[in-house]
Parts: sequence; C-alpha cells; structure tokens
Amino acid sequence: MGQLRQAATFATRLYRQRMEILYAAYVDRDPMCLLALKPGRDDPYAIYERMRRQGTLLPTRLGNWVTTSHQLCQQVLRDRRFGVRPADDPTRTADDFDLSFLDMNPPDHTRLRRLAQPAFSPKHMAGYRPRIERTVADLLDRAATTGVSTGRFDLVSGLAAPLPIAVITDLLGVPDADADAFARYGMVIGSALDGVRSLSHAKRLQAADAELAALFGNLFALRRREPADDIVSRVVAAEGDQVRPDELLPLCVLLLVAGFETTVNLIGNAVNALLDHPEQWDALCADPAGMAPKAVEETLRYDPPVQRTMRVALEPLELDGRPVRKGQFVVTLIGAANRDPDAYPDPARFDIGREQTADHLAFSSGIHYCLGQPLATLEATVALASLAERMPGLHRAGPTRRRNASTIRGPIHLPVANRLAVARAA
Repeated sequence: MGQLRQAATFATRLYRQRMEILYAAYVDRDPMCLLALKPGRDDPYAIYERMRRQGTLLPTRLGNWVTTSHQLCQQVLRDRRFGVRPADDPTRTADDFDLSFLDMNPPDHTRLRRLAQPAFSPKHMAGYRPRIERTVADLLDRAATTGVSTGRFDLVSGLAAPLPIAVITDLLGVPDADADAFARYGMVIGSALDGVRSLSHAKRLQAADAELAALFGNLFALRRREPADDIVSRVVAAEGDQVRPDELLPLCVLLLVAGFETTVNLIGNAVNALLDHPEQWDALCADPAGMAPKAVEETLRYDPPVQRTMRVALEPLELDGRPVRKGQFVVTLIGAANRDPDAYPDPARFDIGREQTADHLAFSSGIHYCLGQPLATLEATVALASLAERMPGLHRAGPTRRRNASTIRGPIHLPVANRLAVARAA
C-alpha cells in the first residue's frame, strides 16, 4: 500500500507540473516552457530569436535567469563564481540521476575528471583513428548490403548510433556489447536531463540504471581479477585512492553514455543539415577529407547536440548589469549562443566553408568543457568523410523523427538512400 501511495503522489506531482508547463507555454507564451514542448523540439531557433529580441539576460518564471548571448554564455561557463551545484547544498536529492563529475564542483570534479582524462587525450586519438575507420567501413558495408535493392537504410540505427557505441564500449572494456541495448540506455538517460515525464519514463530509467549497475558490477569484479588496457581497469586500480567505491559506477556510466550520446546526435544533425542544403553536401563530396572537419565544426555551431546547460551562482554577483543572488541559476542557451549575430555573420546560414569568428559553445566552456570532445569530433569527421566518399548520391528516403527531448537535440530516425546504389542495382 505504501508503494502504491508513493506512486500516486509521484504521478500527481508530474501531472501538476505538466499542466503548469502547458498553461505557461500556450497561454502565457513562456519561451522556456515552449522549448520543453513540441514547438521547441521542432524548431528551438525561432523561440531563441524571439527571446534574443527581448534582451541578452531575461528572468525566468521560476525566479532564475536565462541568456541567448554568446558573450554572456561564455562568461558564465568560465566564471568560477558559478558552479553546477549550490555551494550550501552540494549533495544530490533522491530524485537526481547521478552524473558523476559532470554534476560536481571542484575539488571533486577535478579529482574524478583527472582520472578519466588520459583516455581522451590528443595523444590517444591517433591510435583510435584506425579502429574508428574500420568500424565505419564495416557499418557502411552492412548498410549497403541491407539496402542492396533500394539503397535505403536508417542513418541513425545504421551508422550514427552503432559507431560511437562500438568505440566507447571498446575503450571502457565492455565485452560483447549489445548496440541496441546501449542505444536504449543512452536514449532513456539522455531524456532524463529534461526531467522525468511520467511513471513509465521513471520505470524505464530505473530499469536502465539497474541493467547498467549489473553490467558494470560484473565488469568491475572481472577487472579486479584480470586488469586489461582499458578505462575500467584504470578506474578500478584507483579505487580507494582517487575514487571512492560509490563513485565507480556513476563515473563509468557517465563516460559510457556521454561517450556516445553526443556523437550519435552530432552525426545525425550533420547529415540532416547537409541534406537540407544540397550545395553543402556537394561541397563535402567534392573534398571529403578536407571538408569533413569543417562540416563537423559548422554542425556543432549551427545545430549542436546539447542545446543548453545551466550554472548556479556560488556567491552574489553582477551579470550584464543585473544582480544575481547566491543560489540563483543562469540557463545558458548554447543553441542560441551559437547563432548570436554579435558573434557570427549571417548566423542562421549553414555554411561548411564558414570562416571562424568565434569559438562555438557546443562542448561548453571552462572547467566543464566536454572531456570527450576530441573523440566525438574524430568519430563524426571519419563518418562524414566516409559517407561522402562512398555514398555521394545520398538523399532523404522518408520523414525524419526527432527525439522527444529539448536539452539533447538529434534525430532518432533519419531514413536515407543512395541514388548510385539504386542505379547500379537497376
């Protein structure tokens, strides 16, 4: 009876929150609430521009601040007077999902990040590249075989998802990784960044958490007995010195999920934008090796996988001439900042030949700059170059379905076909 009452209370609270968001969005036209619903999933950029016209720093209905400004977003993300958790409430609640060092202030953030950092250093990237190229080649071979008569395959399930899953599970040392299962874990945990939406969503999150706990529990035991050249072995070896026992699982889950969620959506958003702009796809196909890195960088600016983050003031301060109280949050709209006309000329134009006028914020900035940035950009670069070389006739083969989330942005289905493959089959 107690569990039933708890479930009823939880469901009632979710329903009330949902009604409040719907009312604020569609009656009050609150932009932050619109971003959390279908209008924000379909086209957040139109909402960002409406906000931009109202000023660089806006109050939110919950008593915090939000900014669309590139300069202000960068300032907040780099300012040590801001943190990811309140200074006087550093512990997470029972409702929070443990995001390891992503959700920690120094010194804990520094300690755990330092432990994971060597695996993602530029020195290691050169060694990863052949492995990534082989994986991409195998996946495109499989896609060509699957769509032998039509040339058709799903870009997400055929390439964008299995590529980073194969790479990060290999680096972690996860044996016999199930790509479909890991894609599901990433989808569920990534969607939780927007908050739990329903009882069924909560159950899926609990199930993913339990399955990952079991997987890593077995892997930790194995690597204590039989160390290998992988990240989990390195983390287990540091147990008791650099990492507490209760920190092992959240750290490895973060590296696993962050290791493929960003790349899945980066590749998906890149191909989606390139197919929306045929002249840009043609430019990539004309010089795959030279233009693929530029296409990745322009996608990260134009349609980044992570659309926003936030920081909390650790002390009273002033921002853009406004007082920010200790404990107040500032939402940094990364997707909006990356299209700020004060930072980029003609920012709504997708142009893979664009000259860089400012650093994009797709991987955040400051001490929380994305640890996996070198790996994500390398994977996406190899994927785009290989697609352009092998499938220059790529085009859409059905409607794109975007994921039901607003913090993380990317397609969950992107049907494509290769015209040249169809012509050869005919």
